[in-house]
Amino acid sequence: MRLDNLRETSNFEDLRGQGGFGMGGGPGWGGFGGLPLGLPIRGGGLGFVAFIILILLFGSNGGGGLLNGGYSTQQPTGVESTGAHGDEAEFAFARKIVGSAEDVWKPILQAKGIAFTPAVITFYTYDTPTGCGEGQSSAGPFYCPNDSHIYLDLSFFQQLATQFGAPGEFARAYVIAHEYGHHIQNLVGTMDKENAALQGASAQGATGASVRLELQADCYAGVWAYHANAQFHILEKGDVDSGLRAASAVGDDTLEKESQGYAVPDSFTHGTSVQRMRWFTRGLAHGDMSDCDTFAARSL
Repeated sequence: MRLDNLRETSNFEDLRGQGGFGMGGGPGWGGFGGLPLGLPIRGGGLGFVAFIILILLFGSNGGGGLLNGGYSTQQPTGVESTGAHGDEAEFAFARKIVGSAEDVWKPILQAKGIAFTPAVITFYTYDTPTGCGEGQSSAGPFYCPNDSHIYLDLSFFQQLATQFGAPGEFARAYVIAHEYGHHIQNLVGTMDKENAALQGASAQGATGASVRLELQADCYAGVWAYHANAQFHILEKGDVDSGLRAASAVGDDTLEKESQGYAVPDSFTHGTSVQRMRWFTRGLAHGDMSDCDTFAARSL
């Protein structure tokens, strides 16, 4: 993957090495960890599970769901913590991917008459307060619409390569682009529009609103890749395959089969491996957001 033409975002917080405390009576993660959704924890992580789904479906320890307010953080962006870290290359890489997402999505949304405000990527190591409750790295990267932050523990990249079998820079970029896709859904109003479906009895399942939300984020990751390559020439041989391996590795059916030997479609929240690869490829093919309407699709 070529990164030479990418700029590093200034919309970030570096909380690495900080935290490690609870949030008292505020809404928190509780014992979600993916288990209520039937998704196994692999070495303490779920891959890039979208935190939004966990709260929408199950609420929080403090009562109230993800879109119903809760603890909010307001911290300055573009501020690095002090002290040495062993993941500076990953730190710079992630900021470049987010910078490219800003450069890609701003003109796309503006052309549709939608105001673009960038997400903030927060790098953290220990439990950290978020606008959606207490964030824990064991859940993998996630997006919180309450504060428009993407939360990422950089150690997940190593887990992605060794435990999920998806090495390579583009696999990592796909993870971040997927989470940025959730931010785009937030900006265009998809989360508000589908709020009732996401909190209803039919939210889970192979064709439920949860799966549709996640597959759309996968498709938006493909849209990002198409335009980032057109603008910045990022793709090299093998990159797309690397991204597809990452998408396949975190399909609901694959994770459940590895965990318990069989898949339960009624418990799906993110889509099968084939679906995740299909929708990522769909977005990548033409870079057109209109190709990503999973909520209107008869077949996923």
